[in-house]
Amino acid sequence: MTRDLELVGAEVLRPDGLEQGALALKDGVIAESGGGRQVDLSGFQVLPGIVDLHGDGFERHLAPRRGAMKNLGEGLLSADAELAANGITTAVLAQFWSWEGGMRGPAFAQRFLDALAAAEGLLTDMRVQLRFESHLLSDYAAFEAAVAAHDVPYVVFNDHLPHAALEKGKKPPRLTGQALKSGRSPEAHLALLKELHEAREAVPEAVAGLAARLAARGVRLGSHDDDTAETRTFWRTRGLRISEFPETREAAEAAQAAGDPVVMGAPNVVRGGSHSGNVTAADLVADGLVDALASDYHYPAPKQAVLRMVADGICDLATGWALISARPAAVLGLSDRGTLEAGKRADLIVMGPDGRIGATLVAGRVSHMAGEVAARFMAA
Repeated sequence: MTRDLELVGAEVLRPDGLEQGALALKDGVIAESGGGRQVDLSGFQVLPGIVDLHGDGFERHLAPRRGAMKNLGEGLLSADAELAANGITTAVLAQFWSWEGGMRGPAFAQRFLDALAAAEGLLTDMRVQLRFESHLLSDYAAFEAAVAAHDVPYVVFNDHLPHAALEKGKKPPRLTGQALKSGRSPEAHLALLKELHEAREAVPEAVAGLAARLAARGVRLGSHDDDTAETRTFWRTRGLRISEFPETREAAEAAQAAGDPVVMGAPNVVRGGSHSGNVTAADLVADGLVDALASDYHYPAPKQAVLRMVADGICDLATGWALISARPAAVLGLSDRGTLEAGKRADLIVMGPDGRIGATLVAGRVSHMAGEVAARFMAA
């Protein structure tokens, strides 16, 4: 249920910047003018809801300990609450389909897809991204069937095989730990890695075929962790146009030059650099090489990243906020959200001067509300 509201007194972030004025909500969308119950939000800011292009922070809700969570639906409800508290109104849940097994294995991916399809009462608009390991040649048919059965809108191809070690005949790092997570013995896990590595010559053609079939279904396609311009070209020529978390400036520049959207991790900005020594996301933002920032593994990060960049003088609020609202919405083809304009969905947040989110609304429905903002709504 939604109520017609008129939010007054706050600074409202329009596409061109903050302006003082009222924001009217009617039937779950932003209206030209008011008429609903007035809520005085003086001292607060109203901003577009965050569109999170890629996040796997939901995993800790589904399985706080390995094998502990049997009812994934309860975990999704918990993730819903965390997303809302962090101002995320549209969340792309990035689920692995990988040889790594456990929560990254095909069996868990199927469980996750089934649970999300059956979930009731979720307030955040949750969407799926499946991250497919390109060398899993024997899984191509099953993966494609799962995408079709669940109408998955977004697929990203990964290649996490330790090729360098396998090429030299060395035991890959962290082999035993990975094996335990996958439910295999270290010997069996190493044998699988070698088998997948040795089949690498067949991968380019297989990727091209699968990508073409998925694209024909309208699926958006991307690659993950591009490390060179050549890598980006490899994926682009096979129809994978979105470049997620490129590891180098060279790869990001190649993507931008070809018109491929670049998505970087917001935690990279918050930390002041990559935790793994890759290119610094804030530097790429400053140089206009980033189309969107995503939560990656930490849902508070998108908001934190923008506020940090504004404080550091890298960008103004309107430019920075667009990286977590309007521009990721455009990458996903969601023209009905991302800005506070008449006719758009009433996806928005109310934020205090301390950066704390007091309310999140999704299509006019409250998904999170607390503190002084809740008191203002109650008073209305």
